[in-house]
Amino acid sequence: MHCFIIAGSPETSKSFIKSIINSDFVICADRGYAFAKAAGITPKLIVGDFDSCREELPDNCEIVTLPVEKDDTDTARAVDLALERGFDEITILGAVGGRLDHSLANLCLLSYISSKGGRGELLSEKERIVYLTKGEYSFDSLKGLTFSLFPFGCPEVEVEYFGAKYSDGIYCLTGEKPQGVSNIFSENHSVIRIYRGAAVLIINMSDAFL
Repeated sequence: MHCFIIAGSPETSKSFIKSIINSDFVICADRGYAFAKAAGITPKLIVGDFDSCREELPDNCEIVTLPVEKDDTDTARAVDLALERGFDEITILGAVGGRLDHSLANLCLLSYISSKGGRGELLSEKERIVYLTKGEYSFDSLKGLTFSLFPFGCPEVEVEYFGAKYSDGIYCLTGEKPQGVSNIFSENHSVIRIYRGAAVLIINMSDAFL
């Protein structure tokens, strides 16, 4: 099952949220509710300590109130609640931009979701970010888009690209050099194969933001 989580990055695009969310289950993490409300979206669940959300909370959805002093973020708790309710595909909106530490924390959530057997992505009008472990991954209809891949949570990752501009055997990418930056999907069907390690893949969704 799939759900959306709306987090609270100040760079969140209300128009993008409105265009991307369908009838799936929607969870708002704290200030994420302000973006949902502005986009005309009614969530099923709102979770947070509400230190950044100034909106009056609605009566027609479930509210989970968290303590201000805690060991994780409002978005992390939203992810836990989604997993507990059986959602194994989680798209997080409003997750990057603003505070760098919050953006990095949300990247870590992709690894966490994977460790629980789910699949997560951070999605904005600018970027799609996914976490890849050992295996083969297919990407369709992305020809011409720029992407970058970096080891995440490990010293290095062994990767091979098919249908990419820079595709010359197996690459060993390390955390010391950004060698995985700015490749390009060269075919309508492309494959990324991870042989060892784990990585974050960042797909630039439009050249307008390069």
